[in-house]
Amino acid sequence: MEIQEAIDWIHSRRPQGQRPGLTRIEILLEKLANPHRKLKVIHVAGTNGKGSVVANLRVLLEAQGLKVGTFTSPFITVFNERISINQQPIPDEDLIALVEKFKPLIVELDNEKATAGMIEFEVITAMMFDYFVEQQVDIAIVEVGLGGTLDCTNVVAPLISVITTVGLDHQDILGQTISEIAAQKAGIIKPRKPAVVGRLSEDTLAVVKQKAETEGCQLSVLAEDFNIQDVRSLGLQGERFTFENRKQCLTEVPVPLIGQHQVDNTAVALETFIQVSELLKLEVSTEQIRTALETVSWSGRMEQLTSDPLMIIDGAHNEPAINVLVENCRDLLKGKKTHVIFAALKTKEASGMLSELATIPNSQLYITSFDYPTALKVSDYTAMNLTVEFESWDDWQKQLSSLLKEIPQDDCILITGSLYFISQVRAFILGGR
Repeated sequence: MEIQEAIDWIHSRRPQGQRPGLTRIEILLEKLANPHRKLKVIHVAGTNGKGSVVANLRVLLEAQGLKVGTFTSPFITVFNERISINQQPIPDEDLIALVEKFKPLIVELDNEKATAGMIEFEVITAMMFDYFVEQQVDIAIVEVGLGGTLDCTNVVAPLISVITTVGLDHQDILGQTISEIAAQKAGIIKPRKPAVVGRLSEDTLAVVKQKAETEGCQLSVLAEDFNIQDVRSLGLQGERFTFENRKQCLTEVPVPLIGQHQVDNTAVALETFIQVSELLKLEVSTEQIRTALETVSWSGRMEQLTSDPLMIIDGAHNEPAINVLVENCRDLLKGKKTHVIFAALKTKEASGMLSELATIPNSQLYITSFDYPTALKVSDYTAMNLTVEFESWDDWQKQLSSLLKEIPQDDCILITGSLYFISQVRAFILGGR
């Protein structure tokens, strides 16, 4: 079997619709001797910020000499990166071996009513648990796929749970109100296990606190139990801030990722790391923390691809993330003409995202589509009766190449709307077009 054949088989399990629930994954894991029960897990949920928190946690734990598995989605460069150990994607031969092991098992389960039609995310989640046990990782950082309560990663009994942010997204599955969505995210909070929570609205925090109280969980909340002070922007070089919790104060904490929201993500990761260090009895120095955090990178999040002209890609794909992106652009791109290129999936509220992007000062909006099964077509936007002015692009590769040649060097290009879209842009630009 070749690697593309293996990946194609995994993708063939893609559902026509979402199928939340734990029954199928539990039956599959039972047949694998329950590998998820043999792992130390940090479980991370949230509307936005999950990937950045994972990236920060990963370098902090690796700096302690630990073998760290990470499970994230979607991928930006190669499919294999979804399952990584110490920042190295699973090798092709190991992924092929997993597919060869799982394929007959999934076919067998397709013949049983309770497990028929196992979907891609369930399969890759089970593969991840199995692989991390085989590779004897010291700790696994597992990102929730969707929501929390009924997400198939929620079979774990974690060392600690993390909720980064809560916003409106996937309402068709998670609920129409912010409180309903918060309840889904809070579903990863487990009895008598600690949890760390990022910056939430009063309403969403109340939901999370109620769940924590019900489960007898010790909750640490940003701006209550740990705090951010003295934030200093370094522009496109990131941020610096002071972190303080009830036990310690760390000054000049580096945040290489761009945007003030990344300060929140770093603080959430740092509080989580400190608690995990206590649970695992790790000896950690302030200098180790600073040195580790200097190395954080996370592709596709305010990532600079070119400098002349400046081209930034950002995977913001819902209104809360776009709001943060626009705020960052106002701060970082002052005085620059900004060419905003947008493409999104059919499942997203594109109209609201575009309305917000149109508020970027001195900007020109371009709308396009890309090669993905559920990508919005350019004609779909016309049918939305948008109130913003935009130019349509039928061939983004060709028209982006032309734009790069035509615009002044001090202009900026911002590409956003979908992680799937910006991953294709990233490959196109870095691959030499």
